Amino acid sequence: MQRVLVMGSSGSGKSTFVRRLSEITGLPSVSIDAIFWKPGWVASATEEFQLRMLAATQQPRWIMDGNYTNSGTAELRRELADTIIWFDLPRITCMLGIFRRIAVSYGEVRPEMAAGCPEKIDFEFFRYVWAYRQKQRPKLLEYFEGLRADQALICFTRRTQADQYLNDLARTTMPTKLH
Repeated sequence: MQRVLVMGSSGSGKSTFVRRLSEITGLPSVSIDAIFWKPGWVASATEEFQLRMLAATQQPRWIMDGNYTNSGTAELRRELADTIIWFDLPRITCMLGIFRRIAVSYGEVRPEMAAGCPEKIDFEFFRYVWAYRQKQRPKLLEYFEGLRADQALICFTRRTQADQYLNDLARTTMPTKLH
């Protein structure tokens, strides 16, 4: 793994997974949300976002957290990635993840977010997550159809699968301590 996309619904645990995967592999993490958003939850202009994404994708190693399949850079990211990790979790799991995240970090800027974008209650965002499986999941399935045979697609349908994957990876990649 040198270039990894981590995709799926908000609230699925992608960002937490990316932090741990980065710690285990040493791959730098790139939050697409941090590239897209400006302070005050202002969206970047399309051209600016595409230029920033192009610069991020040109790095030799990365883990990218986020979907943004309509961004104009999605095909490039898919082409460059050797591994795609997809969090295909149930709606209720993602909604609970969002509520838990708000309860823990309301008013604070999470590490993977852009400066000036504190956690908030956003009913439009809740509707987006609620409808994700109906509206966004089909787009991801279509996106995955463009993968090559040499690219790995890893799908988690439960968070415990993601935890087990990281635990297994840590056991095989981390040096063992001498006693």
